[in-house]
Amino acid sequence: MTRQSEQILENELVKQLQSLGHSFVEIPDEKALVSNLKSQLEKHNKLNLSDKEFAKILNHLNKGNVFERAKLLRDKMQLTKEDGTSVYIEFLNQEHWCQNQFQVTNQVTMEGVYKNRYDVTLLVNGMPLVQIELKRRGLEMKEAFNQTNRYNRHSYSAGNGLFQYIQLFIISNGVNTKYYANNKHQSFKQTFYWSDKDNKKITQLKDFANEFLEPCHISKMICKYIVLAESDKILMVLRPYQYYATENIIARVKNTQKNGYIWHTTGSGKTLTSFKASQILMKMPEVHKVVFVVDRKDLDYQTTKEFNSFSDGSVDGTDDTQALVKQFGDTTKLLVTTIQKLNNAITGRYDSVMQKLKDERIVFIFDECHRSQFGDTHNRIKKFFNNHQMFGFTGTPIFADNAVKNQLGKRTTKELFEDCLHKYVITDAIRDENVLKFSIEYVGRYKQKQTSLNFVDIDVEAIDTKELLESPDRLNKITDYIIQNHSRKTHNKAFTAMFCVSGVDILIKYYELFKQKKKEGLHDLRIATIFSYGANEDDKDADGDYTYSEFSEAAEPQLEYKTKHSREKLDEFIADYNEMYGSKYSTKDSQSYYGYYNNISKRVKEKEIDILLVVNMFLTGFDSKPLNTLYVDKNLKYHGLIQAFSRTNRILNEQKSQGNIIAFRNLKSNTDEAIALFSNKDAKEIILMQPYEDYLDVFDKALARLLEITPTVDSVNDLPSEHEEMEFVRAFRDLMRIKNVLSVFSDFSHDDVEMDEQSFEDYKSKYLDIYDKTRSNNATEKDSILDDVDFELELIHKDEVNVSYILNLLKLISSDKTEKGRAEKRKQITDMLSGESHLRSKKKLIELFITETLVDLEDDADIEELFNTYWDAEKLKALTKIATDNELEPFKLQKIIDTYLFSQQPIERDDIVEALKVKPKLLQRKKIALSVIDKIMNFVETFIDGMVA
Repeated sequence: MTRQSEQILENELVKQLQSLGHSFVEIPDEKALVSNLKSQLEKHNKLNLSDKEFAKILNHLNKGNVFERAKLLRDKMQLTKEDGTSVYIEFLNQEHWCQNQFQVTNQVTMEGVYKNRYDVTLLVNGMPLVQIELKRRGLEMKEAFNQTNRYNRHSYSAGNGLFQYIQLFIISNGVNTKYYANNKHQSFKQTFYWSDKDNKKITQLKDFANEFLEPCHISKMICKYIVLAESDKILMVLRPYQYYATENIIARVKNTQKNGYIWHTTGSGKTLTSFKASQILMKMPEVHKVVFVVDRKDLDYQTTKEFNSFSDGSVDGTDDTQALVKQFGDTTKLLVTTIQKLNNAITGRYDSVMQKLKDERIVFIFDECHRSQFGDTHNRIKKFFNNHQMFGFTGTPIFADNAVKNQLGKRTTKELFEDCLHKYVITDAIRDENVLKFSIEYVGRYKQKQTSLNFVDIDVEAIDTKELLESPDRLNKITDYIIQNHSRKTHNKAFTAMFCVSGVDILIKYYELFKQKKKEGLHDLRIATIFSYGANEDDKDADGDYTYSEFSEAAEPQLEYKTKHSREKLDEFIADYNEMYGSKYSTKDSQSYYGYYNNISKRVKEKEIDILLVVNMFLTGFDSKPLNTLYVDKNLKYHGLIQAFSRTNRILNEQKSQGNIIAFRNLKSNTDEAIALFSNKDAKEIILMQPYEDYLDVFDKALARLLEITPTVDSVNDLPSEHEEMEFVRAFRDLMRIKNVLSVFSDFSHDDVEMDEQSFEDYKSKYLDIYDKTRSNNATEKDSILDDVDFELELIHKDEVNVSYILNLLKLISSDKTEKGRAEKRKQITDMLSGESHLRSKKKLIELFITETLVDLEDDADIEELFNTYWDAEKLKALTKIATDNELEPFKLQKIIDTYLFSQQPIERDDIVEALKVKPKLLQRKKIALSVIDKIMNFVETFIDGMVA
């Protein structure tokens, strides 16, 4: 049987889309696209447009970036017609989404920097809103994803920029099909399969088209289920389980007065789902107000910004109940409040406003509804509001098995919120690659594994006394283990970690151990901490059922605290933080303490804190994608365990292959029980990584495949065509992926696999040679089948190899007086430059410095000064060449680069045009500007990135 070609796949899809209700229209180029847009807008708006009137519309549409155009698409345009009458032009009917005009076309050709021809385009009212890229069966989906990114760079903005109105991309090879929003900043990890309401994936293109590309459904997704995220200025689209959850809540409100809850596993995007549900509900005429209730202690910096993008100032970091009551009394439809303010509002003090709302239809949505305090608030709301409806979101529901008794008794999530409206558990999320698996390593004296490097002389089993748990010797050994293994666990600090401990007293001891060892020069880790210093924040069996009170306590009199000691210690640790980051936080008032909390959250996300030391704070509701490791010296169980572990398993990139859990207590049975409770008893194989030995077998199989294609390093040079190079790239990339997983295990050694480290590095150099060749082809506009292959360079990048490291090696060459020694060190540098993707652009320049400058130097020569002088001279030469070759004003060019380095915002084409000595014709400007931007980015990569010692 022959493989299905892309053309056959495309023809069959176009035919199917027509049968679903999309009218076929032939659009070979932009001229035809614009002509079709005019006729479709006339049809949709039931009017005729003169050429002048339509020119105004085109001008209106050709503004802004993808995010700004997404707003224009959803707005109406006021148009003054030639006869003086005023009309409103609608581009998209969002309220009645089926009442739009649906068309399909294929093979549209657009010419920007390069000429591109797109596979299949869906048009709504003549606007290209959905782009479908196909690959033949057997090819990687990631190639189609990279192709859409390439088109984004090369041609989507050409002409009138109508392809910048694309809202959704669909990629498929026939067997697998995924969708994603038009957001150029996302990675392949942010592409999604569609599924049915029971989370069964729909992967075949034909089945996907029937479900997802049916005109009413695709229009509904665009109109209702794309979120324009103001904080990041990006488009986001809901995943299928988020869609079904939102639809079920809306149906519940439309058809019943019943409550309900959504069980979506931690890390699956519950906040986005609840945002979208709130937005839709507040527009329903039968709903008076929607109240989104959160525990402010769980609001991190980014979420606060998101809340305020819905209702400015609704989360203000204060306990301002009066502002909330004012919103209850005015026309505000969506209120975002903390549970504390809501409780205050209905306690009687504000009856003059609140009593008027007793019979209004008010929908309450609770974020993270597994907290015990929601039981109390639940009762207050039921008592106060006569026409309420409540919905809860949780990743870890309370069942009878994990319910904790409080003053209201044991309350399960079902008792509080009635039916579960949609379920998406951790096994679903791992299967869909929406979260990562956990790799759990138990460190200490375990009888069953005395040969492992994790068999450390640390008491673990049968330790139940406070004396043993807090013994200085045990804490010291754990601290040493973390210092020795942190770099391995976090891929040389490419990621960050949290360390959760059982109480404030033990946290203080750990912090002081890390601090002392840093003073002694034993590590350079940036350690920060935050904890509640009032009522003792002890372990409470770490079941996750704790009520935070840090912020309300911060400004209370010291008599309220259990000990003066914990507050003084926290202020001392905050002073260390202030010194490290130049800030001025303290515990003197709740605002300063809240600022500290937010700043820590921000710095963890930006990888500016290596290890965050906590008791309970940040173990729930805190999302940081660069966090990949959790050290545990605490008896976690049930939802507390799953919540804490889940801080590590957010999807980021290929290098982050799992969430690492390093346990200094025996949590095995607790882990098994938690997994059984929140998925099923057989789910361990899905949720947990396999043993180290299993991955060794996978590595050896991947190696055998590589050696079939290229038996020796030199045989890579003899690969006859790009097809064979593609096979080599894929085989070596598979090997890198599994080595990336292996390298995090404490036991990993190259002696355990069939390939020594030098051979791996040699193959890696060849792999990068092919990558460099592909980049060179792109620069010369030469087509290559390797263009859209993802080389996954994040698997190669090592942060610790930088210019400072190179300078040290250069000094060693200079100091070595033997020819043999110099040759060996020179080869070491050359090999390193070849093997590090981010240093290859600097390779020729550094080699030139070695041959021209490091010969016959005086013993007291300052290598660093010589290198810096050489580097500055070469940098100036390169900058001058860009200016000369492209006829740019040197001063303006330098200003463009300086602005880019400061802001890290993309360079604008208009700025390049402004810097040109001679302004090119309009049609040439874009191509010239993009070419110059490309040269500037290469200049920055070569001369500036990584050159800070």
